[in-house]
Amino acid sequence: MDGTPTLSAAELPPEQERDAAPSSGAYRPGYELVAEQILQLIAELRLVPGDRMPTENELAGRLGTSRTVVREAVKILSAIGRVSAQKGRGLFVADDEGMLGSSRWGGFFLPTDLDHVYMLFEFRRVQETAASRLAATRATPTELRAIESAAQLCRDGHRTGQIALFDRGDDEFHLGIAAASHNPFLVASVREARRLQRQSSTIGLHGTVGGHAEGAVAEHDAIYLAIRDGDPEAAAQATAVHLDNTLEDYRREIQRRVFG
Repeated sequence: MDGTPTLSAAELPPEQERDAAPSSGAYRPGYELVAEQILQLIAELRLVPGDRMPTENELAGRLGTSRTVVREAVKILSAIGRVSAQKGRGLFVADDEGMLGSSRWGGFFLPTDLDHVYMLFEFRRVQETAASRLAATRATPTELRAIESAAQLCRDGHRTGQIALFDRGDDEFHLGIAAASHNPFLVASVREARRLQRQSSTIGLHGTVGGHAEGAVAEHDAIYLAIRDGDPEAAAQATAVHLDNTLEDYRREIQRRVFG
């Protein structure tokens, strides 16, 4: 990740909105960028669940884009539980009642709040070390193959420079371990925490954070091998190391952006 600023949908001519992409070259539809801008606007306006949002027309004017693009962005935000589109009433900040939704956090989750990023990693460390420990004693052969395949996806994504492939493998790897714990509460908490982490990375840091991909591939291998070998403590320790190193990557990137 080179930190080079990318053009927002508001800065692109209409014909290029749907093909907006970050400097890494990864495809970024215009409505996805506008969805991020809407989340940022919610944070800037200090809106909380239940508050009325600007209309689609007002959002289009504020963001310098078309109402059609705004409408597609609102569909995305509605699907992930961040916006509620109420027929005849308008748009509202959604009261997301997911396990880690806004009511559990005591307010709207601000992805630009770095304290929340650190707390989120702290939470992930607790949940995912427990999931890895249980997976080492409960994983079925099918679940082990799924975890191994996800680790291979990450490796292929890193080797070929395909960030989207790496991210997909990373998601499947961590969720696969949670599934192998055979504990639905851990599955739900891991899924929700990763969703919030993606939001914090996208909105707060504008993309996948940095130079840890190669290390993450090796760390995934260590976690998988410990689970495959049925060693709960080694699996938990390898998971803790992986998450600590990932958090350190966030810290370095934040420091680089703040202090140059």
